[in-house]
Amino acid sequence: MAVPDDLTSALHDLAADRATPPPVSGAEIRRRAVLRGRRRRAAAAGATLATAAVAVTVVAGLLTGPDDGPRPHRKPAPVATDSARAPAATVDLSRHRMTLEGRELPVSAGTSAHPTPTGRMTVVATYPKKRMTGENVSLDDYDLTLPWVVELRTPDGGTNYVVALTYNEKAPGHMDVTKGWIGLREDDARTFHESVEPGDVITVRTGRPAR
Repeated sequence: MAVPDDLTSALHDLAADRATPPPVSGAEIRRRAVLRGRRRRAAAAGATLATAAVAVTVVAGLLTGPDDGPRPHRKPAPVATDSARAPAATVDLSRHRMTLEGRELPVSAGTSAHPTPTGRMTVVATYPKKRMTGENVSLDDYDLTLPWVVELRTPDGGTNYVVALTYNEKAPGHMDVTKGWIGLREDDARTFHESVEPGDVITVRTGRPAR
């Protein structure tokens, strides 16, 4: 019995559809998987970037308001300087007194030959003990180790010190005996030393400020 041509053609097509596809090597499978993974990651990254861009645009619009409205003028935050910092202590040379946190501490200042500088001084460093030599005070024959030393920078860029006047504790509050330093009794010098830190300011003046 003859088979019609159209039936033969259909059977051939069905056989072709059910044919097993040619085998693919493991390396090729891995390569295709890698490519699919890259495409998925690229698509996900693109979607994330697009979402982030929309969010930034919305937030910026909420913060700035309409483009045609006036924008506030923003000034930079002021930078703290020595001139703006409140003094941590004040020294009145005429009264032989230092005012520190509401307390008055007796001081001894420089002699007439070695006057104590005045003005706003900045604390540069603190030392539990420091050797003071002629290099510190411009005297060749001077060499003394003192406790509770606070180093100051003077208005003209020089150096001065607040020290414990251990060699003459009767002088603070009564007479000026130093080479320009500000001398305190040892306990008071320790209190001052522990109350200040580098960057603090102290004011040294010859009398009460004019009102």
